[in-house]
Amino acid sequence: MSTEPDTTSTSSPAPGEGAMPHRHVMIVYFGLLLAMLMATLDSSIVATALPTIVGDLGGLSSIAWVGAAYILASSAVMPLAGKLGDLLGRKQVFVVSTVVFLAGSAACGAAQTMGQLIAFRVLQGIGAGGVMAAMFALTGDLFGPRERAKYQGYSAGVFALSAVGGPIAGGFFAEHVTWRWVFYVNLPIGAAALVLVALYLRGARRPERPRIDYLGMLLLSGALVCLVLLTNWAGSTYAWGSPTTVGLAVGGVALLVGWVVVERSAAEPVIPLGLFRDSTFDICNAVAFVGGLTGFGLVFFLPLYLQISAGAGATNSGLLLLPMMFGLMLASFGVGGAVAKSGRYKWYPAASMLVSAVAAFLMSTMTADTSRFLSGLYMFLLGVGAGLSQQVVVVAVQNAAPRADLGAATSTVTFSRMLGTSFGVSIFATVLTSRLTHEIPTYVPDGAANGIAANGGISPEALRRLPDTVRHGLAQAYAHALSPVFLIAGFVLLAGLAAAVFLKDITLEQRGWGAEEPPEAPSAPAHAAPQSS
Repeated sequence: MSTEPDTTSTSSPAPGEGAMPHRHVMIVYFGLLLAMLMATLDSSIVATALPTIVGDLGGLSSIAWVGAAYILASSAVMPLAGKLGDLLGRKQVFVVSTVVFLAGSAACGAAQTMGQLIAFRVLQGIGAGGVMAAMFALTGDLFGPRERAKYQGYSAGVFALSAVGGPIAGGFFAEHVTWRWVFYVNLPIGAAALVLVALYLRGARRPERPRIDYLGMLLLSGALVCLVLLTNWAGSTYAWGSPTTVGLAVGGVALLVGWVVVERSAAEPVIPLGLFRDSTFDICNAVAFVGGLTGFGLVFFLPLYLQISAGAGATNSGLLLLPMMFGLMLASFGVGGAVAKSGRYKWYPAASMLVSAVAAFLMSTMTADTSRFLSGLYMFLLGVGAGLSQQVVVVAVQNAAPRADLGAATSTVTFSRMLGTSFGVSIFATVLTSRLTHEIPTYVPDGAANGIAANGGISPEALRRLPDTVRHGLAQAYAHALSPVFLIAGFVLLAGLAAAVFLKDITLEQRGWGAEEPPEAPSAPAHAAPQSS
């Protein structure tokens, strides 16, 4: 195996450290996949168990915070954890984050009140943000530029597995065991990941004490908290023009401006501003944001179509999403192998935006009478579109960024996708609610379902108890109200396509430092400008 370093590498092996055997590299990578399964599963497994949790602990008014607390904490921590990995070593960040996540999981399982559960979900989210940031950056450490696309594709497969299996597992635990196992199930998975990574990942010594940008971290964390709260509350909990929404928007912008000012003179900025001078970094973040906003944002609304317009049950609607997840996995694996073979990735993000746009426009034509085959085909196309770029943007950013900034660059593009998802859910929910106020009176003239349907709060069971005329009217109303949601997503994807076509045409090196050097070598100053490709 060649020992020629990656063109993005700015450092040399740590003194006294040898190469990691390939067997150890694969053991560590398997541990990282387990950690990813644990962190992503926890964002989906809780939803189906929430009614049971509320029945046991009470606190119905706080139910939304069980999920929001986790997302808020993990989103705010992720960019910070990426930078700490660059400074202190990604192995250290991974180990500490995993321990924090497991402690939070055990505490959530033992919670006696809703307040305790929400507080422990914050602890879980902090651990999850660190685990995800370290996991993606470590994958970039372990493998050369071309290999990264293939292995990042496997990560996409784990995500698809957790997205489908999480709700099913959550319902099973709540119904047949106890809801507390929704959290306890993390303990054996996380323990296995922790042991594999701690034993087999070789970390390098840090000869100098790093200078940590505490003020920059504080300002960025505050800005991210404002942005995530804004995307979760605007249009649902609070009106878009309410003082709370406006205050979060103004506060977020002010904190971001303050962060930029501080970072210009920081010795070790959280996200080096020089990264934004590289068009590859900017375009990949834009594509990740658009992909999160449309692809994963729409996932929250497809069950509404399947359950209310298409008449599927709750469990069956989850199974009907399988074509989308299959398309995502198929495209991710295929693109990973193709990039590993050719070293070229330029047109995959553009293809991703185009295929996803076609899928979204096709979905905008769905009605209550659309066949399961056609709706499944459209969802398959949406999954293919997401899979064409999900790992490519990470690989492209890792290839463009200096090795000293690999963790910060990787966590930034991952956060962009998460922020896009939050924005998508918020914007699409506002559009759906607005359209329902017009569509329901049109298809249910007597207003029989207005009270329970205007906010999207009708269950499949309640729907089946309604008279046939009301049920059919609601099915048509929801289908027509969702049509503009898909239509808007299609136009957003076209904007993403316009950006993606300007991605640089770069050939990845056949081999990088991967397993030939220890993944935790001392690095050059983290504020160095990215190398131009």
